[in-house]
Amino acid sequence: MRVSIVIPVFNEEKYIGKCLESLINQEEKPSEIIVVDNNCTDKTTEISQKFGAKIVKEEKQGMIYARNAGFDNAKYEILGRIDADSILPHDWISKVKENFKDQSVVALSGPAYFRHKISYLASIILFEVLSFFLKHNALFGPNIALRKSTWEKIRKNVCLEDKYVHEDIDLAIHLSKEGKIKFDNTLIVKVSRFRFKEMFTEYIVRFIKMLFSHRKIILQT
Repeated sequence: MRVSIVIPVFNEEKYIGKCLESLINQEEKPSEIIVVDNNCTDKTTEISQKFGAKIVKEEKQGMIYARNAGFDNAKYEILGRIDADSILPHDWISKVKENFKDQSVVALSGPAYFRHKISYLASIILFEVLSFFLKHNALFGPNIALRKSTWEKIRKNVCLEDKYVHEDIDLAIHLSKEGKIKFDNTLIVKVSRFRFKEMFTEYIVRFIKMLFSHRKIILQT
């Protein structure tokens, strides 16, 4: 089982180095690392190349366009999708592979923390709430893995406009039609303060809007 890591980026020179360092220090190495350049004007891609990442360019601006370009260009069976500020524990890929031994699992996610590791409990509570409303497990953008084969099935159905949806929740809604989404409480990543703060403010507001815009799909679950 091989893992492709996809990292969408837009001017992330402040974070990308530590993220990539956490990847190359994995006890089980990723088979490829794809950094999707979504019109960066800083040194993000230059730093990424120093770590041996493959650079994919996506000129259409937006997280979803960048993510999709990364998924489409990935070669291997499992797609890891993280953010430029995600710092992964050394056993992240090992745990991902272990979870996907269960053939019913089509996607995987886990919690995150900022500064103090105990804060990951807050993200678990949040995603328990989100999953209750969705009627299936949610996904958290900085900490996702999914099967390439399942991505190819739903590729044409995902929403494309960031301003209307949470790309990770939209992805979860469509993936849920194909199999089991697992939320592993031990698959924990570290994120920046900005990301953690955003998760409890703007994130919730847009989620409520998504419940209404996706209500027909959710009711089919």
